[in-house]
Amino acid sequence: MATFQIEGGNKLSGKLKPQGAKNEALQVICATLLTSDKITITNIPEIRDVLKLIEILGELGVKIQRLKKGEYQFQADQVDMKHLRSEQFAKQAASLRGSIMIVGPLLARFGEALIPQPGGDKIGRRRLDTHFVGLQKLGAKFTYDPDNHFFQVSTEKLKGQYMLLDEASVTGTANILMAAVMAEGTTTIYNAACEPYLQQLTRMLVSMGAKIDGIGSNLLRIEGVTELKGCNHTILPDMIEVGSFIGLAAMTGSEITIPNAGVDHLGIIPDAFKRLGIKLQIKGDNIYIPAQDEYEIETFIDGSIMNISDAPWPGLTPDLLSIFLVVATQANGSVLIHQKMFESRLFFVDKLIDMGAQIILCDPHRATVIGLNKKHMLRGTMMSSPDIRAGVALLIAALSAQGKSEIFNIEQIDRGYEAIDERLSAIGANIKRSN
Repeated sequence: MATFQIEGGNKLSGKLKPQGAKNEALQVICATLLTSDKITITNIPEIRDVLKLIEILGELGVKIQRLKKGEYQFQADQVDMKHLRSEQFAKQAASLRGSIMIVGPLLARFGEALIPQPGGDKIGRRRLDTHFVGLQKLGAKFTYDPDNHFFQVSTEKLKGQYMLLDEASVTGTANILMAAVMAEGTTTIYNAACEPYLQQLTRMLVSMGAKIDGIGSNLLRIEGVTELKGCNHTILPDMIEVGSFIGLAAMTGSEITIPNAGVDHLGIIPDAFKRLGIKLQIKGDNIYIPAQDEYEIETFIDGSIMNISDAPWPGLTPDLLSIFLVVATQANGSVLIHQKMFESRLFFVDKLIDMGAQIILCDPHRATVIGLNKKHMLRGTMMSSPDIRAGVALLIAALSAQGKSEIFNIEQIDRGYEAIDERLSAIGANIKRSN
C-alpha cells in the first residue's frame, strides 16, 4: 500500500494545469462501443479508473491504440460478447463503477448486456434503478441474479419512449441516452442530467451521427438512427481538479495560476468559492488566485450563517463539498456544509478534527464548520484516504498543516488525480510517495 509523506506549512507558487475530466472520460470511452468505426479521443486523464475502463474494453475486443500521452484511438469492430460471461470480466467490472455505462451502448448495438454490481467510492447508497428502469422503458428485458450480483438486459428491438427520470442521475442519463440514439422512433428524457460532461457526451454522439435536441437542458429529445460513425473528440478540463486547486491555494496561502481551466464550463464553482472569501481572478480561460493571509466567509443578507450545499447541475457539484469543507476550517467565520446527495461523504471529518479543526457533524448529511481564521493552524497527523474527493481534501489539509502528515490508501487519490504528487512538488510542495 502506497502512502504520501507530507511536510506541511509551505507556501506554493506556480501553475497547476488541470487534467482532462475523469467523469467525461468514462462516458465518452464507453460510447466508442456504439460504432465499428475508429474514434480518437484526446485529453484523456491517465488515472487509475480511466485506465481500468480502457483495459476492460480491450479485454472485450476493442482495438485500442495509445497515439501519445492522453490521446487514444478506439475501434470496436470485433466485440466479443461472450467475454461478458467470464470471471475475468466480472472481477474487473465489479471494481469500477464507471463500467455500468457500457450497458447502454452494448444493448443498443448488440441487443444484450451483462454487468456485475459495480463498486466505486463508499460514499453511501448509489442505486442503479434509474439506469435499468429507463432501459426497460425503451423495451429491454431486465433480470438480476442475486446470488452472483449480476445484472442482465436484453432486447430484440429498442423503441423510443417518453420518460420522466426519478432522479437526474448523470451516469443513468448517459446510459439511457446511449441506448436511445439507436432506438426506433423518438425518445424524450425529462429530468435528464445536464452536467458539462453529459453535454460533451451528447455533442460527441451528434458528431457520430446521432440526432439529439435539448443539449444543455434537462429535456432531451432523441430521434433514433440505425448506425453511428467514427469521430474525433476532446475532453474538457476537469472542473473538480480546478476547484481542488482553488481550495489548495486558499488553504496554503499560495499564489497559484490555473491555466486552461475551462472557465465557460465551471458554472457557479468560482462564485461559491468567493462566498468563502477567496479572491480569484478570471483572465481569459485562466484562473489566478493571489496569496491570501486570511479569507472571510460571507453571511446571507439577513446575517444568518452561510449554507453551502450540493445540487444537480447547474447547482454545485457534490464532488467539491469535501474541498469546501476543508477550506472552511481556516476561514474567518462559520458555514453549514449540507451534503444532500450522499449520506457517508462527510464521515472523514473526524480526521480533520484530529488535526485541530472545529467541526460539528450534525448528522450524516450536515456539518457545521467554525473557521480558525489561520490563528491556529492544523496539526500534521496520520490518516487514511476513504475515497477520491475526501482523500484530496485531506491532502490539502496536510499541505496546510504544521508538521508532518502521512496519508495511507492513496490509491484512492490516484483513481482521480494524475501524478498529483509530482505536480504539487513542481510548485514547491514537500510531498513524497513511498510504498
